[in-house]
Amino acid sequence: MNYQQNFIVITGGPGGGKTTLVETLAASGFLAVEEAGRRIIQEQRSCGGNATHDGDRIAFRRLMFEDALQTYQRMTDFTGPVFFDRGLPDLIGYSRLIGAPVPSWLQQAVENYRYNETVFIAPAWQEIFRQDDERQQDFAEAAATCEAMRAAYEETGYRLAELPRSTIGERVAFMLERIQDAGGFTAQSGRTPNSIPKTSGPSA
Repeated sequence: MNYQQNFIVITGGPGGGKTTLVETLAASGFLAVEEAGRRIIQEQRSCGGNATHDGDRIAFRRLMFEDALQTYQRMTDFTGPVFFDRGLPDLIGYSRLIGAPVPSWLQQAVENYRYNETVFIAPAWQEIFRQDDERQQDFAEAAATCEAMRAAYEETGYRLAELPRSTIGERVAFMLERIQDAGGFTAQSGRTPNSIPKTSGPSA
């Protein structure tokens, strides 16, 4: 398998703090790719579309897939670390959550477009979990989502590192220490790029 070692994925259930972590990394000067599910929901509502988690979930999955694949391909020329709020394997977990079969085109993309072998997972954390206009799931569904993502990454050949239920600063330090220990690349890119608003996932 051809891993894109500088592509670092953060996964988990909604409301586990991963989006805040990605935003913090972006503010610190890293290239960060935000999760697309929330944005797609907002776009669908604004245009009267139904491709959402509460509507046509298969169409929603397809939009997230197209977004994730395009983003991955656009990032391949960048040599510094790129932090993704969700990756393609999340859509395998999402398929299982909605009771849909995993299509062959999704399975093939997950095999062909690889991230760093170590994937960080934000565990379900009830103390910080909040619902909002785009995040309609309750905590039980958020916890189930986290476990579906865990299973999806494990079965597709990734190692999971669980983020501590701790401050954002300690979570960032936890990630950067493990990235540097891997020795594949320097954790700080030396430039201060903007956050790019694209990637995949069912919710924030």
